[in-house]
Amino acid sequence: MAPVTEFKLARAGDVALVTIDNGEDWTKPTFFGEQALESLDRLLAELEGSDYSAALITGKPFFFAAGADITEFPDITSERAVEGARAGHELFGRLRGLPFPTVAAINGACLGGGVELALHCTARTVSSAVRHFAFPEVFLGLFPAWGGTQLLPRLVGPETAIKVIVSNPLRQNRMLTGPQVAELGIADRLLEPAEFVDESLAFARELAAHPLERPAPDWSEAETLFRRARTSVDDTVHGAAPAPYTALDLIEGAQTWTVEEGYSRERDAIGDLLPGPQAQASIYAFGLVEQRAKKHPARPTAAPAKVGKIGVVGAGLMARQIATLFLRRLELPIVIRDVKQEIVDEALADIRAEIDRQVAKGRYDDGKGRFLASLVSGTSDYDGFADCDFVLEAVFEELEIKKQVFAELEQVVGDECVLATNTSALSITDMAADLRRPERVAGMHFFNPVALMPLLEVVRAAETKDIALATVWHVGEKLRKRPILVNDAPGFVVNRVLTRMTRVIMDAVEHGTPVEEVDEAVMSLGMPMAPSVLLQMVGPRVANHVLERMHDAFPERFPLSPALAALADGSDPLLVEHAPRSREQIVDEVLEAVADEIHLLLEERVVSEAADVDTGLLLGAGWPFFLGGITKHLDQTGVSERLFGHTFAEMPQRVPAS
Repeated sequence: MAPVTEFKLARAGDVALVTIDNGEDWTKPTFFGEQALESLDRLLAELEGSDYSAALITGKPFFFAAGADITEFPDITSERAVEGARAGHELFGRLRGLPFPTVAAINGACLGGGVELALHCTARTVSSAVRHFAFPEVFLGLFPAWGGTQLLPRLVGPETAIKVIVSNPLRQNRMLTGPQVAELGIADRLLEPAEFVDESLAFARELAAHPLERPAPDWSEAETLFRRARTSVDDTVHGAAPAPYTALDLIEGAQTWTVEEGYSRERDAIGDLLPGPQAQASIYAFGLVEQRAKKHPARPTAAPAKVGKIGVVGAGLMARQIATLFLRRLELPIVIRDVKQEIVDEALADIRAEIDRQVAKGRYDDGKGRFLASLVSGTSDYDGFADCDFVLEAVFEELEIKKQVFAELEQVVGDECVLATNTSALSITDMAADLRRPERVAGMHFFNPVALMPLLEVVRAAETKDIALATVWHVGEKLRKRPILVNDAPGFVVNRVLTRMTRVIMDAVEHGTPVEEVDEAVMSLGMPMAPSVLLQMVGPRVANHVLERMHDAFPERFPLSPALAALADGSDPLLVEHAPRSREQIVDEVLEAVADEIHLLLEERVVSEAADVDTGLLLGAGWPFFLGGITKHLDQTGVSERLFGHTFAEMPQRVPAS
């Protein structure tokens, strides 16, 4: 049973001290579910008839409040959505109307409805230690519907309100820190954590004696600001998501509406939006990455091996990123190996330079920086690998080279050492076939850039034992990645689906469709990046290499691409035939090809259920949250029903083949 959030009242002299608490530590957020709102109702009734001179509202240690409980939103009706918004408006409105000043003392994470509660207070203090302050609603296909779109622009003006409510969520849900909250004028005092509550209480008493005066927000450039904001939203979501446009309309309306009129507009809008397909898809996606991925049903049950030292074979760009992540997250000795010492030395210099950058940013002090730098070493042979408990290879993507690396490692490391590969498409079963102990080999496929992309594909080969899988999974979680379990198959999940999509796109180019029109077609789905830009980031040679591997396995579905091969060689794309596709044709062909490939992945038991594919594309390929998972979108648009006679949601969960 989920913990219940309560508003707990205590007296601090003449000030009411209210703590938002659910009896759990900071890892269990304080959500505003139905019982929490009932608790707030009781609190307000007590405060409304009291003799307090002020009230201070704060959170449990390290957490202020996370707002509405999104788990209550699936399959919600329009009527329930409106009533939920009305309940928040009425309760927060009563807080705003108390006969004495109220101060929100933001001591920790403050999100969504937590921000709206704070905005309904007379003033706000914020701790300099706060690292997570945001309105994430637009990221989730919604908007702040408990007064946020009305009160924030009235407090800080339209430019900052647009940034916090619309722009930041569309930039991968960018958070504000405590100092930034104060700098933007959302908080009235920036305080240090040590005396945070005492100084906030003093500020509340000060307000009781001397009301706060603020300058009126500047709306003089509002027309230009909103025009630019709508253009920016067009460039980001291409009309595929209604939430940011609705949020902009509501923020703009705050210039002329009364607060009560603004509340009414929020209720009308949330009644339309929350039961709609984009919001419901976003809620599904949120459940995948914030709940299911943290407690994955396919998580290996075996105890992981103890890891005290790590080896990384390879010193190229990807290997350096992975080694740096190991160093920063695990703080264990790391030894790097490549064939030439000068390459190793360059890698070590890059890794230590990154640690220095973190010190310069204040993430580590000088002592911690020196300690981390001392943990990493390098070699051009296998010196230092004998006592490794875990070794990851990240060398060139050629099967014979990787087999040779594992054969050499097996002569050096102990029998219990887990061997992992970062291959993106090669058969791990083949890679381990000639080893004495193939059962200790597993896939650990990171996505680029390694530090930022949350997904980790943990790959089980034919002989992989549970302890190896459990160890790779455990290490991945320590790296703060979200693993999904994948059976060994060409391209695994994400690269297989993306390569099928890429082949459709390149086919359109080969038949004379301008690259710009292909980009526009795919971007109309809400993808965060044009295919041509993504191809340049990945590199045509890498993309063509993956396509060649997929062609070897499935030649009919993955024919080689003359255009991609030409780009890989540095030439202009080749025109096979002049028969350009329309935007609608490209969208249909992309969705149908992706649906077909995902259906085959599930039939082949590469993953156990569609949710794993959705998680993979959300966290590894930037599939938009507001479209939910890819299979959710294919179900909502009728593609899966048309192709297979059933939806992906109706497919039974399958135990992955082992």
